[in-house]
Amino acid sequence: MWKKFATYLRSMEFKLLVPMAIMLAMAPFYPHSHLMEKLGMLAQGTLHRPIDIFDLFMHSAGLILVLAKTVVYLMDRKISQG
Repeated sequence: MWKKFATYLRSMEFKLLVPMAIMLAMAPFYPHSHLMEKLGMLAQGTLHRPIDIFDLFMHSAGLILVLAKTVVYLMDRKISQG
């Protein structure tokens, strides 16, 4: 399963993933982002409602993809350099 996911990540480009990750992480822009709100709730131990948990995963999905793409990219570079 990891190989299929890694192949899918290789087909994505950073120039598309990074803006998407920033937009999802920062939305809504006013008064503060949902991601920061949900991370604060998680730190306080008040993240209980399913909609809040879904919000946390949705707004962090782009950042998770960028992180996974970076790991695959670095692994590929290490393998190609021998």
